[in-house]
Amino acid sequence: MSLFFVLNGPNLNLLGQRQPEIYGRETLADVEAACRDVAMASGHELFFAQSNREYELIDWIHEARGKAAGIVINPGAFSHTSIAILDALNAYEAPVVEVHISNIHKREVFRHHSYVSMRADGVIAGLGIDGYCVALRHLIARQTL
Repeated sequence: MSLFFVLNGPNLNLLGQRQPEIYGRETLADVEAACRDVAMASGHELFFAQSNREYELIDWIHEARGKAAGIVINPGAFSHTSIAILDALNAYEAPVVEVHISNIHKREVFRHHSYVSMRADGVIAGLGIDGYCVALRHLIARQTL
């Protein structure tokens, strides 16, 4: 049984309420339930968290070191601004998959660049909340190879 982290950045606590035309009507609780179903179905554990604070995300990434078999991260707007999150992920040894609910490449130009992508082993964008489960399934499959 392995442990996987699913980390969410700023404003994802408002999922389902904030710009549903872009992010959908599902809530962060829906995302967590779907991810827990995937983890439990394959006998794995899940740490699921969200913060609007950059330092908390960094602390969780540090906590994952030597503990988690992989990280799924939706850094939200920190994708485009946080070298500190990139640095924390660079100190993490296991696989990382970056997830974005919307297709960031079809949105404002400033959203096209992600610092996190420079470390991520894979990036999923535009699949809605399904992207989380795709990412988690990928990490689980990769861990069992």
